[in-house]
Amino acid sequence: MSAPVDLQAIFIPNDGEFFRVKLALEIAIDEVVAEPGCIRYELTEAREDKLVLTEQWASQAHLDTHSKGSAVQDLHESLSALLAEPIKLEQL
Repeated sequence: MSAPVDLQAIFIPNDGEFFRVKLALEIAIDEVVAEPGCIRYELTEAREDKLVLTEQWASQAHLDTHSKGSAVQDLHESLSALLAEPIKLEQL
């Protein structure tokens, strides 16, 4: 059996775009929490200059499936013009 995979995704919004980024993340969270293998997918920090999404997946295979899914693609499309820098993904 695979070990759970823990991640943090860090989002740096453009000036004035905090609420739009937060809304896009909240929409994605509603979709992703129902995905197979999702143990945790939630905003754990939300400041005007940075939002942190904490994730836990039952296995690397579940994370890989999630990463290729429509919720992630939709989120990236929604955020494309709203972020000051690329999303930073850190495995914990």
